Amino acid sequence: MVIQFTACVKNEKTFKTESFRTTSGYGYSIILKNKIIIRQSIIPVINDTKSFSTEGDALKVADLVVKKLNQNISPTVTKNDLILLKIKL
Repeated sequence: MVIQFTACVKNEKTFKTESFRTTSGYGYSIILKNKIIIRQSIIPVINDTKSFSTEGDALKVADLVVKKLNQNISPTVTKNDLILLKIKL
């Protein structure tokens, strides 16, 4: 009698996030295999072109985008996402 076990390993991409300084605050980059795939220097979905006021805010949004990418859903950030993350607008 032969018993065979197989493991299903989820092939999750390894994304890296980094913050960077802008002239008016912070932005973030998302990196995959040492290549920047997203560089966001302004807060998305608001009617203003301003950067994140803190490095923490930039990284919170970057982490959300990575979470969406890992779930294979659109990495679009909504105004509701910003509210839920308590991003200072």
